[in-house]
Amino acid sequence: MKPRSRGFTLLELLIVVSIVALATAGVSLSLRDTNATALDDEAVRLAAMFESARAQSRTSGVPVRWRSNAQGFEFQGITTSADARDSLARPRTWLNEQTRARVIQPPGASGLLLGPEPLIAAQQIELAQGDRRLVLGTDGLAPFAVVPAAAP
Repeated sequence: MKPRSRGFTLLELLIVVSIVALATAGVSLSLRDTNATALDDEAVRLAAMFESARAQSRTSGVPVRWRSNAQGFEFQGITTSADARDSLARPRTWLNEQTRARVIQPPGASGLLLGPEPLIAAQQIELAQGDRRLVLGTDGLAPFAVVPAAAP
């Protein structure tokens, strides 16, 4: 009788290599730089809040204004209870304490006007954390979204 070989089959090796590759991909995704994504997260959060405030303004017929400060931002004119946990009426803090906002368009404005008309003026704000900057804006009809920054 011929002695049987005690090695691994090709299929077993492929399965092990696949598992190692998936584990490596999972680890690399979980180690993303949180500082690099913090500003993106802030922009997505703020865009969603802007759209919510626009909808509330159109529904109630009351203008809603957004203003930023050193600690965060607030929506003025929201008619819902400020006690509600998810209410836009209460002041909000930035997700990252280094975040700063500056209104770019309309020039010289101290905040944004988010309604009550369905078509608002084109508006943009710049969000910054350290050296990183993002521009969040709308043309007045489309929802707020990250837009390419204008060339200096």
